[in-house]
Amino acid sequence: MKPKKAPPGSPRVADLSTIDDSACLKWPRLIRGTLLRRYKRFLADVKLGNGHVVTAHCPNSGSMLACCEPGRPVYLSHHKSPKRKLKYTWELIEMPLSLVGVNTIVPNRLTKAAIAAGNIPQLSGYDSIRSEVTYGENSRIDLLLENAGERCFVEVKNCTLVTDGVACFPDAVTSRGLKHLVELQAQVRQGHRAVMFYLVQRMDAGIFQPADHIDTEYGKELRRAIHNGVEILVYDVSMNLQGIRINCKLPHKL
Repeated sequence: MKPKKAPPGSPRVADLSTIDDSACLKWPRLIRGTLLRRYKRFLADVKLGNGHVVTAHCPNSGSMLACCEPGRPVYLSHHKSPKRKLKYTWELIEMPLSLVGVNTIVPNRLTKAAIAAGNIPQLSGYDSIRSEVTYGENSRIDLLLENAGERCFVEVKNCTLVTDGVACFPDAVTSRGLKHLVELQAQVRQGHRAVMFYLVQRMDAGIFQPADHIDTEYGKELRRAIHNGVEILVYDVSMNLQGIRINCKLPHKL
């Protein structure tokens, strides 16, 4: 689905009104604010419309390079649970050409829902989908697809770094991401299918490539993994302030 054409200088906003609910994740009620700063990775100070400044949980361990600029509009969810120290969670930031989803919990849930709804043809035909399954050496696979003895290991990565229409991953050096690539290659050697799934949680990218300028070793290992039989899939999303869904398969350049 193509997003609505936005006026010059405005972020894209998708029309999700005709989308099957099973393929779309609805946001909780969102509260608009202005980002003051992000710090200690998991904290963000946000000024709300009433002038109050709140500290929100930032559910993203990456650097969030190019999508955490102070002064930009952001959208928070509010949670009333007494167990939560921080009542707000940072969900979205409004960049010049697109809303950007910063919550790294969303890609796994969204990808699982899209597979179940049959919206990712390359991952169709499996009877079961399980999340966070232990495998390899003290690792957990994001999604394990199974059918009559066949197994497909799917590692989902949240991609928010886009420059001049090129989506890149990672946005910081990632030893954990490197380990996942090694583990997936081991599964291929055992006769299983393995897939690196990059979800570009924004709507202004036209192609994907590894961020060699940020993490050279990750780029090298990704190319080695593809050569050794690990598959790569890249999809972007359609989203607005009501919900988000997986949109189109993007080409990649290795």
